[in-house]
Amino acid sequence: MAVKLKVKTYADVAVVELREKALDASNSEKFKNSITETLESHKKLVIDLSRVEFVDSSGCGALLSCLRQLGDREGELKLCGVQKNVQRLFELVRMNRIVDIYPTKDDALKGFQNQ
Repeated sequence: MAVKLKVKTYADVAVVELREKALDASNSEKFKNSITETLESHKKLVIDLSRVEFVDSSGCGALLSCLRQLGDREGELKLCGVQKNVQRLFELVRMNRIVDIYPTKDDALKGFQNQ
């Protein structure tokens, strides 16, 4: 079964809303498979994690895989809506230093405009 994603496009930016409570070992491979088409068709991507309450190392790896795939094509990844406990994990593993994290989807979209 695929992970629940909702994809909307704003100009040239794809916003992927992850509609799961967790991104972890149980679904990170499914997430990578589900997001492949979006990664291949867009260079600018925002992943909305506002519904995600838990991320483990597999989930971090899946997000880093997206970052790497976009980087290979000179694309960019931004995250938004990160809950406090997930934010703490990202800070612990220093993901916040390699991926731009914004409070809201609108802030993330503006982040692309301000470059």
